[in-house]
Amino acid sequence: MTRAAAEVAVHARAELGEGPTWDAAAGRLIWVDVLGARVHTYDPATGRRTVLATEQHVGAAKPRAGGGLVVNLRDGVGLYAPDGAFSWLVRDPVPGRRGNDAAVAPDGTLWAGTMRYDEAPGGGHLARVAPDGTTTTLFPSVTVSNGIGWSPDGTLVYYVDTPTRRVDVCRMEGGLPGARRPFAVVEEGAGFPDGLTVDAAGCVWVALWDGGQVRRYTPDGTLDHVLRLPVPRPTACAFGGPGLRDLYVTTARVGHRRPHPMAGSVLVVPDAGEGLAGEVFAG
Repeated sequence: MTRAAAEVAVHARAELGEGPTWDAAAGRLIWVDVLGARVHTYDPATGRRTVLATEQHVGAAKPRAGGGLVVNLRDGVGLYAPDGAFSWLVRDPVPGRRGNDAAVAPDGTLWAGTMRYDEAPGGGHLARVAPDGTTTTLFPSVTVSNGIGWSPDGTLVYYVDTPTRRVDVCRMEGGLPGARRPFAVVEEGAGFPDGLTVDAAGCVWVALWDGGQVRRYTPDGTLDHVLRLPVPRPTACAFGGPGLRDLYVTTARVGHRRPHPMAGSVLVVPDAGEGLAGEVFAG
């Protein structure tokens, strides 16, 4: 276990930074400020940054196969074309509910989660959205749908419903998840599991909200590495950069009267490990 040599990759004041995703085709990091309704990009080679304002709170943004982005918004899943034109793929507004974390599965579908703003138990869900908009509910009654990731061979999927304090695992069966079982449990006082990523060795890295750390669990669920961070609310992590070796971590300022100076920025831990090439949405 070690303290991370974390650096600031992107100085920002995001209320709720989330969803770091490496866009290999463009050589850039995509991330969102959920409550700021912004999709950000960052090119570490040049330092170039862009910002896209969305009309609704945005839980996640992922690259599309033909260019542009798929976004998990308050009222459903939308598409941005390469020229910036927006269209709805799935519109399903529910008062008091918004989109949260999302991930692209090995088959190119989007697994998109929701939660209630008041975090009422069972008020969210996780759904699989196909490129044509066909939607299948996977987990119908969760509270804060969060991290999602697949094992290197695609046979397992990991999933976080944050208040449970667990990372769960399911065996994939015909493109859908089988029964959930606990993979790792975060002890009381150590924070809450939030976003996650899986590395090339099949280890699961999970950011701990109110825990000030990112943990790595081996494929058998053993905690073997802790990256301690200077901010209390890391939200999610993803590998990117050359060789997918740099770990990017989004952070949040929300809920703190006097946030840490780095809170809301994107941090990076250089040469932290080796990530997996991410999938792009097939729609």
